[in-house]
Amino acid sequence: MSNEKPGRTGGIIVAAGETSADGKSNPLLKIGSITVIKRIVLTFQRAGISPIVVVTGYRGEDIEYHLSDYGVIFLRNEEYEKSQMLDSAKIGFRYIKDKTDQVVFTPVNVPMVTPDTIMKLINSGEPLIVPSYQGKAGHPLLIDNQLLPDILSYEGAYGLRGAVQGLNVTRKLMEVEDEGIILDMEDMDRLDDLLKEHNENIYHPFLRISIEKESSFFNARTKFLLMLIKETHSVRDACKHIGLSYSKAWSMLNTLEEELGIAVVERVHGGSNGGNTYLTREGLKFLENYMEFEQNVRKFAENEFKRLF
Repeated sequence: MSNEKPGRTGGIIVAAGETSADGKSNPLLKIGSITVIKRIVLTFQRAGISPIVVVTGYRGEDIEYHLSDYGVIFLRNEEYEKSQMLDSAKIGFRYIKDKTDQVVFTPVNVPMVTPDTIMKLINSGEPLIVPSYQGKAGHPLLIDNQLLPDILSYEGAYGLRGAVQGLNVTRKLMEVEDEGIILDMEDMDRLDDLLKEHNENIYHPFLRISIEKESSFFNARTKFLLMLIKETHSVRDACKHIGLSYSKAWSMLNTLEEELGIAVVERVHGGSNGGNTYLTREGLKFLENYMEFEQNVRKFAENEFKRLF
């Protein structure tokens, strides 16, 4: 688990807790012209993290609606009022543990970390590492997925810090010139001072790719709907993860099948839960081809952006 080429890197943002009385822990608070939660998502995207998982709780529906076009996965902590951050983190870790090789974790109240810092963590080759500014450790935390079972089994009284300290791997510090790693939303004046520099760091092309005839019938939300049906075998469960209503999901699926002229999903009725939904062979092939197309387009766009700008 050390000094190897990084594999797939996912991200977890915990935004489940209630907003403080002064409103400074509100994920929907704006810094500059965009919200705290959107700023972190853009930073993760700029660092090449995928999938990005947002764990919600308080005002979960508002956060999910706000980020509905940004290609993130939503998980809900329904017990957020009587749980701690580790409980929300575990919800994210359980989801992502078999989908990536390492994970970048951050609470939502540290919004001004730069993509460059995150990419340094990703490429460090260390199984457990955090950035440090002038000797002070901050966020985010990078964890090798092989360590997640031990974190998930931790039941001690010291939260995520206790779970990490109990691992059989020493946490490494990486010194960076990025004050944002130690600034939370209690430091709004200083965060405002860093705004211009941070906006320069998240400067990147943002592509919305869709497939159309007379109108669009396949886009990022439809892609994630198919991906989650493939994973959960349930349209209803898939909807919960992307902030989509059940009726809207079926409308999207029906339109997709009509426009493509193929059966994309197969409904298997019966059972105690009312049956399951699966991607057909044609639906799976379409999804795989689209994802390859999307990856190639984004790679080309990124290279051209770097070359021209």
